Amino acid sequence: MNSFEFITARRFVCEPGAVDRLSTFCEETGIRRPMLVTDPGIAATGMIDPVVTTLNEARLRPRVYSDVQADPPEALVLAAVEAARVAEVDGVIGFGGGSSMDVAKLIAVMANSEQPIADMYGIGKVHGERLPLIQIPTTAGTGSEVTATSIITTGETTKAGIISPQLLPDLALLDARLTLGLPPAVTAATGIDAMVHAIEAYTSKVRKNLYSDVLARQALQLMSTNIVEAVRDGSNESAREAMLLGAMMAGQAFANAPVAAVHALAYPLGGHYHIPHGLSNSLVLPHVLRFNANSAAALYAELGPCVGTNADCGAFVAAMDSLIDQVALPKTLREMNVAETDLPMLADDAMLQTRLLVNNPREVTRDDALQIYRAAY
Repeated sequence: MNSFEFITARRFVCEPGAVDRLSTFCEETGIRRPMLVTDPGIAATGMIDPVVTTLNEARLRPRVYSDVQADPPEALVLAAVEAARVAEVDGVIGFGGGSSMDVAKLIAVMANSEQPIADMYGIGKVHGERLPLIQIPTTAGTGSEVTATSIITTGETTKAGIISPQLLPDLALLDARLTLGLPPAVTAATGIDAMVHAIEAYTSKVRKNLYSDVLARQALQLMSTNIVEAVRDGSNESAREAMLLGAMMAGQAFANAPVAAVHALAYPLGGHYHIPHGLSNSLVLPHVLRFNANSAAALYAELGPCVGTNADCGAFVAAMDSLIDQVALPKTLREMNVAETDLPMLADDAMLQTRLLVNNPREVTRDDALQIYRAAY
């Protein structure tokens, strides 16, 4: 057994209705003037209204920041940090999908810091302490509530990661009732995204370890058993809770055994075509699995029973491909209006994701990336 270090959130609570006790969790975490960070879509649904009411009734004086965009640009992060400074908040609550939680992390580390964001990109470059931080996911996908990573859009088509232990929250609050009624397409894409996290953590060439393996296998089993029902019946609380817990466990796994080529090839699709991240992963997943099969056959075979099939590499790949069909996600880049003439450019951009590609069980060349995109086309 190899030596390893494992880091994750200090505490997590998995309980339907737990958000009703948010004021208590804030007080336990030392937050009196929280900033609630979310996006306009969630704000428009009224989902945050009872949360704000609960905080106000506890005299916690919440400030709502609801301007988060998908794939948040650096300028948005800086604006959110300035809003937190002006409001003199003493804690941050991320409420939403991965983008809201990623922005919440950076508000927490930057609100009382003079360190420029440009100096934070990379691994372990954040200095100093952060404000108290609570993360509340409303989708079962990114696992951002328990990862030390924040992904920011740095240019028209480029993204960069800030990875540091300070980004881990004091509390991750999993309340399945917040995910009830999530649209089927979003449920499907975010669910496959979380399953990719588990698969890539389990096969990661860098920092794969016994503890992340256990989490990855359990996450896959929970999600593969429940994703079809969660897509079919958005009101099934049991299925929603299993998906939420599975996504968090997958997040814990890949935060310690990093993701690889699926994500490396997915990022350019999001950058150039604004395809949602989970769907981008789903589009390339079967083709990356087939590409990796010779190098990762034994590991894929071990994952077969986790998705309800035989302990066989081919059976596992076929099961994942079938699952994408069952949740009715698009299967080709052509369906997403990706231009075939752009495939070489996408391959070039994928090769820039060296932080991810080094984790892949098989080396990926530029020609390999192009062939994978062509297979997905």
